[in-house]
This record gives sequence, C-alpha cells and structure tokens, in this order.
Amino acid sequence: MKKIDILGVLVDHVNMEEAVTKALSCLKEEKPGVVYTPNSEIIMLAYKNPDFCKVLNSADLVVADGIGVVHASKILKAPLPERVAGYDLSCRLLEKAADGTYSVYFFGGKPGVAELAAKNLTEKYPALSVCGMSDGYFDAEKEKLIIEDIRKKQPDILFVCLGAPKQEEWIYNHKDELSAGLILGVGGSLDVWAGTAQRAPLKYQKAGLEWLYRLMKQPSRFFRMLALPKFGLTVLFKGKRVKKESSI
Repeated sequence: MKKIDILGVLVDHVNMEEAVTKALSCLKEEKPGVVYTPNSEIIMLAYKNPDFCKVLNSADLVVADGIGVVHASKILKAPLPERVAGYDLSCRLLEKAADGTYSVYFFGGKPGVAELAAKNLTEKYPALSVCGMSDGYFDAEKEKLIIEDIRKKQPDILFVCLGAPKQEEWIYNHKDELSAGLILGVGGSLDVWAGTAQRAPLKYQKAGLEWLYRLMKQPSRFFRMLALPKFGLTVLFKGKRVKKESSI
C-alpha cells in the first residue's frame, strides 16, 4: 500500500472503505494486526520523539484521523483521499461485527465506561459479541490481569482507548501477548459509545472544525490546540525535506 510520509510518520493512502477492508484483512493473518489513528497533534509528538515515531510506523495501518493531516498531505503534493477518523473506522468495524461474526473487547476509560459502552452497543446491535472489557486505570499488577484476561478471551477486535501516546505505546509493547486478531488505538471512542462524551455535530465534522467544537466545550484544551498551527508551519517549512511517498 502507498504511504505518505508526513514529518516522518507514514500514513496509509486510503479512503474509509479501503481502511475497513485492510483492517479486516488483518484478521486472516497469524500475527495481530495493529491500527493507529494519528491526528496532527500526535504526528507533531512523533516528529519530536523518534521512538514514538517508530511506534506509529510499526502499525499495519495508519490512517489520518484529523483534517489537519489531510491538509498537510496536500501541502506535500501527495494528497490523501480523505480523512479516516478513528471513531468512524471503529464504528464501521462494529457494524461488521454486529451479527456476531467477530468478538470485541473494550479496554480503557474511567471505571464503568467500558461497561456502559458495551451496554449501549449491544442494545443497538443485539447480536454483537462483547467478550470482555476493562477500564484504563491500572498499576503493574492489574495490568498483568488485564493482559491475561484479553489473552484468555482471544477477541477478534480489541479497542484500546487510553489516549495518545499511552495507547500506542501500550499496544506496541504488548501486542504479541494478547491473542487478539486486530488491535486499534482509538482514544475517546469508548466515551462516545458510553454517552459520557459527545462528538462534534455533523456540520463541524464536514467543515473540518471538530477541534473548534472541542475547544468550545473544553477551553482548557487551548494550549494543546497550539500544536495545530505549529504542525501546519512545520509541514510547510520542513515537510518537503523528508520523503513524501513510500511504497511498502
């Protein structure tokens, strides 16, 4: 698959349909398939941290979660076909699993969030097979129990919702221990499924302004949002010094 090099992070040149197909194809492989969904803030973090960049580039599928990543690919004259948001990709995979074909496991969020997400999703998809769940608050001892539970349940699809970069690093360090077919790092998706957080209205999504909606809802995110213009300027002035495309 063609990949676009955006500040060192290799993003797959796929649309949503192609991303779903690629993700599901990982279930046919002997080793776990890994999917990461970086936005511009996460790519900036990887740009500053080579070890984290290595983690992202180890995935089987890396999709452009943020509209800023899509704009960056255009600046680099290697345009991505569209934004592939991690939440939307996860929902599409849940639709594929809705008839019980694939089992799913939810890992992350505050205590009770995974259970609430599972309840809401099984009400929507009665045949959905939720084989296990765990919250995202753990020490070393509890982590061992979580890993053992995932290994025992052997989910086809494991949703890891710990937030970046924790979720990506956790998946990278433990993927070979988990006996899961497909592992996705999808941040706050669990909270949206649980109903404890809301996604931006569709008009904000279509306009590429989800970041603005989140900022209005959480003004405390202001300083985090400063990474967005910094990302754009970095791509504009330094992005063309790196390889734009790579066939892997």
